[in-house]
Amino acid sequence: MKRLLLILALVAMFASCCKSGVKLGAETDSLAYVIGMNVGKSLLQMDSTLNVDVVCTAIQDAFNGKEKMTFEEAKVYYLRQMNYTKYERFKLYEERFLADLAKSDRAYARTKSGITYKIAELGDQQNLPAYHRDTVVIRYKITRQDGTTVYSSYERNDTTRVALSKLVVGLQENLKMVGKGGRLTTWIPSLLAYGTGGNEELGVGPNTTLCYEVEVLDVIPYRRRR
Repeated sequence: MKRLLLILALVAMFASCCKSGVKLGAETDSLAYVIGMNVGKSLLQMDSTLNVDVVCTAIQDAFNGKEKMTFEEAKVYYLRQMNYTKYERFKLYEERFLADLAKSDRAYARTKSGITYKIAELGDQQNLPAYHRDTVVIRYKITRQDGTTVYSSYERNDTTRVALSKLVVGLQENLKMVGKGGRLTTWIPSLLAYGTGGNEELGVGPNTTLCYEVEVLDVIPYRRRR
């Protein structure tokens, strides 16, 4: 919301940038144009589908004191769009992506929660992580839909030893299917990964669908450790 307030403040201050045929003769005009460019870039990153003409009309209305809604109404509408409407559009896109993935490769299966996965090796079915306090020792790689790597223990040449409950919910569900020696590739919907908050430390943005490639090196049931 702070970002919206900043953008609205800048837009209101420099509405003259929207006028067609502006000549950059005066330094103040040039400065206004430069700031207007920055505002435009910010708006483009915020939502590339915005109607620029409508944005400019809103700016003129603000300058003339003829706004078509109060600031409080605007804030409520904006939050509804960002938190619900835009998210619903994303969910439809994500669902279509995962469904198409499953259709393109019949080795993939889907859970009721939407996780789309394929198992390369089942591993030892007598040694499965089943309890949330069981420990798994894994090597794994995380990538985004565009193929960029988020994290790779292979590149770091290390392994991760962690309680099952410390992993994202989607991966917990998957790892209960494979035992020691198991390997799988799984696409986890954002809601079962890092959700709307993302993970700043990993560089995962909000509403990000993630692919995990996981190798289970060991499973240590909690009862053995007491």
